[in-house]
Amino acid sequence: MSEALNENGFPGKDRAELTGMTETELAAWGKERGLPAFRGKQIFQWIHRGADFPEMTNLPREMRETLSREAVAQPVQIALRRVSRLDGTVKFLYALTDGNCVEGVLMKYHYGFSLCISTQVGCRMGCKFCASTLDGCLRDLSAGEMLGEILAANRYLKESGAEESVSHVVLMGSGEPLDNYENVIRFLRLLREENGIRLSLRNVSLSTCGLVPKMRQLAEEDLPVTLCVSLHAPNDGIRKRTMPIANRYAMEEVLDACRYYVKKTGRRVIFEYALVDGVNSSPDQARELAGRLRGLQCHVNLIPLNTVKERNLKGVREDTVRRFLETLQAEGISATRRREMGDDIEGACGQLRRKTLREGSLPGAENPE
Repeated sequence: MSEALNENGFPGKDRAELTGMTETELAAWGKERGLPAFRGKQIFQWIHRGADFPEMTNLPREMRETLSREAVAQPVQIALRRVSRLDGTVKFLYALTDGNCVEGVLMKYHYGFSLCISTQVGCRMGCKFCASTLDGCLRDLSAGEMLGEILAANRYLKESGAEESVSHVVLMGSGEPLDNYENVIRFLRLLREENGIRLSLRNVSLSTCGLVPKMRQLAEEDLPVTLCVSLHAPNDGIRKRTMPIANRYAMEEVLDACRYYVKKTGRRVIFEYALVDGVNSSPDQARELAGRLRGLQCHVNLIPLNTVKERNLKGVREDTVRRFLETLQAEGISATRRREMGDDIEGACGQLRRKTLREGSLPGAENPE
């Protein structure tokens, strides 16, 4: 599933991936090459501004040329972007150095810019309502590539004249974050680097389909991220129809792991619930769901399904969403309908990548067929 990493932790490349290093690690890497410590700090700060080596103007030209041969400053580039005419949401297709691509979505809220990033090239979880998993998982993203998604978005914002950078991050793009556990944990720790982007982990949400052992492990990491769990059903029978992971971990095991996460972190859990016509969207199913969640510190985020034609699953009407929401609230469960953004730019996870690869319109990208 995952491509082998070289000694620098970078998939299939001989050059070191500097975005995946802490400032201390980068300084040590530079010292091995005869660079004084202050150069490592300079390089680190440039990298976290989204700069490539030619732009690092306080470094000697010969040094920049040497660095370009030995390392990668920015492993993620924006290959395509689509801007919604409805709400200004931006869908990115990110190009990676090995020819693969992943997606990201930049959304503007009243509190700032939120970026949804990917953690794998594709996904192997097989959830039937998600386009990201249709071609399986090609490989994991490195911590530096995940950080690179943010750096590329920040650079886009700066060049667009925005005064703010990304303040909130959602690990909810292609891939299952907890299936790429070590790289994701390293990425989260990189966010807190003193001279890096210094993004508060309380502004980070991590979505999982329910890998129970990893959920419990995450609770022990002392990383105060918001855990979002893709539940999408009130019971195991319905969950197994759309989520293969339900055949491995029963719903009660998932909920027990959520209770453990709340106990260890003090943070409520968010349940993502995609409403599918004729599958999980009746008022009776809302009442059943409420009964399962009552007493758990949580919030339910209702998502009208983006129709996935390959799976023959259909979204629901607005009145169905309203009835389901009102039923949950009447049962004492905190719930909201997720705001839909980027509907006119294939904002749903995996759609733009899949379409682009099948059309062959991304130079150097691998065709999944």
